[in-house]
Amino acid sequence: MKLGGLLRMEIKEYLKLNGIIFKEFSHAPVFTVEEAKDQRVYEDIRGIHSKNLFVKDRKSRRFYLIVMPENEKLDVGEMGEKLGDKIKFANEEDLRNLLGLTPGSVSPFGLINDKDHKVKIVIDKEIWDSDFVSFHPNVNTETLELSGMDFHKYIESLDNDMELI
Repeated sequence: MKLGGLLRMEIKEYLKLNGIIFKEFSHAPVFTVEEAKDQRVYEDIRGIHSKNLFVKDRKSRRFYLIVMPENEKLDVGEMGEKLGDKIKFANEEDLRNLLGLTPGSVSPFGLINDKDHKVKIVIDKEIWDSDFVSFHPNVNTETLELSGMDFHKYIESLDNDMELI
């Protein structure tokens, strides 16, 4: 898989082909939620903002993309109990091989690159129920804003397993 997986333009085309409406915002590169806040990236972007964490079970057999509100901290033990797995953060090689991404660009859009559907997406209910959400389109220099309904449509266009928490 090429690094970066589907390029941001290809992601935008995928969204358009699936009738998913989005608004795009360009900004300086951000690798963390803190950097995005410091650079005021989200100033004009509506809705809840997220942090997206790529984790795996201890034996590297199951992988999860966790989408949670930006202000929450992941309790690995508690999340592992919810998932029925002991989990840890996946490494850069896993991220590159499964989602075609690099650190700082992780988002649900990376699931487009998961052709074998090995990654389960785990979405916080607050994100799922939000009127608007925003994510990087596999690069950390842009953010796409979608309505909650269009986010649902995107997730449903994938064949990955999903769980709301």
